[in-house]
Amino acid sequence: MKPQTKLDELSATAICGNDISSSCLYVSALAIIYAQQYAWLALLIVAGVLFLFRKIYGEVVGALPLNGGAYNALLNTTSKTTASLAATLTLLSYMATAVISASEAMHYVHSIWHLLPVVVATMILLAIFMGLSIMGIGESSKVATGIFIFHLFSLVLLSLFCGIFLVRHGFGTLMANYQLPVKGGIQEALFFGFAAAMLGISGFESSANFVEEQAEGVFPKTLRNMWIVVSIFNPLMAFLALSIIPVSAVADNQEALLAFLGNQASGSWLGTLISVDAALVLSGAVLTAYVGVSGLLERMTLDRILPNFLLERNRRGAPYRIVIMFFLLCVSILLITRGELAALAGVYTISFLLVMVLFGLGNVLLKLKRKRLPRPERASPLAIFLAVGAVIVAIIGNAILNPPYLGVFLEYFIPAFLLVAIMLNRTRLLRLLLELIKYLFKPVQRLVDSSNQRILRVIDEINAQEFVFFTIHDDVAVLNQVMLYITRNEHTRKLKIVSVMEKGESTPKRLQSDIEVLDREYPEIDIEFIEIEGTFGPKLIRELSKKWNIPINFMFIGSPGDDFPYRIHELGGVRLII
Repeated sequence: MKPQTKLDELSATAICGNDISSSCLYVSALAIIYAQQYAWLALLIVAGVLFLFRKIYGEVVGALPLNGGAYNALLNTTSKTTASLAATLTLLSYMATAVISASEAMHYVHSIWHLLPVVVATMILLAIFMGLSIMGIGESSKVATGIFIFHLFSLVLLSLFCGIFLVRHGFGTLMANYQLPVKGGIQEALFFGFAAAMLGISGFESSANFVEEQAEGVFPKTLRNMWIVVSIFNPLMAFLALSIIPVSAVADNQEALLAFLGNQASGSWLGTLISVDAALVLSGAVLTAYVGVSGLLERMTLDRILPNFLLERNRRGAPYRIVIMFFLLCVSILLITRGELAALAGVYTISFLLVMVLFGLGNVLLKLKRKRLPRPERASPLAIFLAVGAVIVAIIGNAILNPPYLGVFLEYFIPAFLLVAIMLNRTRLLRLLLELIKYLFKPVQRLVDSSNQRILRVIDEINAQEFVFFTIHDDVAVLNQVMLYITRNEHTRKLKIVSVMEKGESTPKRLQSDIEVLDREYPEIDIEFIEIEGTFGPKLIRELSKKWNIPINFMFIGSPGDDFPYRIHELGGVRLII
């Protein structure tokens, strides 16, 4: 059963906030590289786009408060196939988020303590958060809250010491940076800076994927809180970096720009603190991926797109099988890429941005197809147009900046979507497989049936052969030996027991009853008792053989006594079996 305790505002914000707030660790450098001195403006534009998406998400999830995000929005307005497209993109986004965040966190740790290889440490970190997720969302939220609060504290502290530095040293570096020529002009710089900076809102979609675990009214507050954090810290960090660090030095310190900024502003202790914070909040982004993907895949499983065995929950109410499967997927990608995760950036970028586009599409379809569905707020058509248009511009910008990203994205997306499509259409595919098997093996089946009939006919022909045993006064023990011999050595279903009596003689009374006993004992053989008046000899044997169409060698007798008038060879082939 699901846990009864719902997440409050701080816990829910922390879970998804760790992902989106960790973006300032890398998006400031990206924005400065492409937008140069106008990076803060590009990041403010991103904040404006995110403000538009607040109402888009608020309307859809308010009307359909179920886990699944864009998948849930499209599922209730289009088909399962279209919804599965959004689900696949979301899953890829979460996988890339988990692996990249875990790896980057361990790179920060490795820069301070050289304890384990980064790949091994990354797998350990993924395993730790797998275990934490299995313990339940309540335990996960406590860890996420601690990380989130420490991260905000670190950013405030960094901003404070950067402010003190600027008071002491002035804005000479900022003025020098603004006097630099802008490559390609301001418009091009803002275009590419905006496209790169859109990565700074990754994680905004996460809250919609676990809305069922949130208390009433918490979801819109998580959107508001994430927007506030992004709107304040992302432009602020870019502005402070431009104020203290020359643009030319940003590229050289891109991997850890904020740690370098802390070193410049107040010394190594602050740089180390920011590195520790980076490791923690990136680890928190891993937790966000686990929580988000659990809500998404559970919803897909309930809709019978994924196997039902994934729904199993432990005593803490966590869907542990989904968590374990996600962990294995992440580790497999880590091992396949051997820790070189640059290729995953393309998957991460395009997947996340396409999910945002599909969510906007889901909002439009909700307005058109579910007009009567009550919702707490509504996004205007203009806001949807501007928001979706901005994301499409960001996709185009990233494709221009990194053309290989599209190819890498397709390498991951196509197999993943094919797998989901197979699960979605598994009954049709199974029927198709059944028809294919019938088509391929029908000739074989006809051959088998024909051979079976021919073999059965041969068996029937063999078993149809009748046998004869001549007796006069044999008792039941002797006759039983005859039956044992025939069942073990001959193929037949009928035996004639023939008693040849001279004129005036009579068959022993017990013989008939003995034969009846044998008939019950050996139901597979039809025993027929025949009394014949005459003289037993070669002539009678030949007559009976011709009359019954039974070869003489299928006629048996017991061993004759000394007074028997014929030699065995004179009987024409009659066999001795007793």
